Amino acid sequence: MAAHEADLAGLLAAIARRDEAALQALYTRTAPKLFGIILRIQRDRSLAEDVLQDVYLKIWQSAGSYLPSAGGPLPWLCTIARNRAIDGLRRRSEVPMPSGESGEAWMERLVAPGDAEGAFLDRDALAACLSRLDPVQRDCVVLAYCEGWSREELAERFARPVNTVKTWLHRTLAALKSCLETVS
Repeated sequence: MAAHEADLAGLLAAIARRDEAALQALYTRTAPKLFGIILRIQRDRSLAEDVLQDVYLKIWQSAGSYLPSAGGPLPWLCTIARNRAIDGLRRRSEVPMPSGESGEAWMERLVAPGDAEGAFLDRDALAACLSRLDPVQRDCVVLAYCEGWSREELAERFARPVNTVKTWLHRTLAALKSCLETVS
């Protein structure tokens, strides 16, 4: 894993020097992961593809600002993808609501693309644990971690103070973790 991170860091350094081949190599290695993140937030495949292009443009422009001492390259890339996807939602003033969907629809988006067999076992365990949660707190966690809502947006949506939302998220994630440890 450290070699993979070092390779990605090297590619970012080469991109900072305007090496187009390095950008292509980075795209090949990271596009499926970044696209999965974007698609979970955007939902619309064609819009997600547009955001993915925007992400790699941003990487091309910002590669020189990546600092290995601040963290690994993959989390840095994932943050760019997540932020661009959320920005795209905000620009369209469309904030998706999982509460009107069937549980299966948003559960499908939780599974990483290309994650085949193990993903279904993980998905089933996660679905079982999520079904045990208070529906409001479950929706809060799903909106925060799958749809990219901020704590402030959640506070407004659920008509609760931001600190209450923070507490819900903290406690609900702890409950999910505990449940997943027993179910898995």
